[in-house]
Amino acid sequence: MAGFAEGDAKKGAGLFKTRCAQCHNLKEGEGNKIGPNLHGLFGRKTGQVPGFTYTEANKQKGIEWKEDTLFDYLENPKKYIPGTKMAFGGLKKAKDRNDLITFLKEETK
Repeated sequence: MAGFAEGDAKKGAGLFKTRCAQCHNLKEGEGNKIGPNLHGLFGRKTGQVPGFTYTEANKQKGIEWKEDTLFDYLENPKKYIPGTKMAFGGLKKAKDRNDLITFLKEETK
């Protein structure tokens, strides 16, 4: 089973724009949308963004977001956190997940 490998941040930016930006902001202070703001994502535990209403499933999952946990989560969010309200079907291709995570690592600092 493959895990995270460094991807193409430019391609990741395109994926974020088309697949994620309608629900998530990236920059500090931008606030939450349908989904929580992703600023400071890496190293944060599930269900921890102030002002965002999470499902109990997200709050109880208790994992830390890092490359490998995001790699698994983004393949099939509802399988990784049963009961999540994230309506995203996932990115089936490992390359797409690697590109997106590489982009997010830079953009959420």
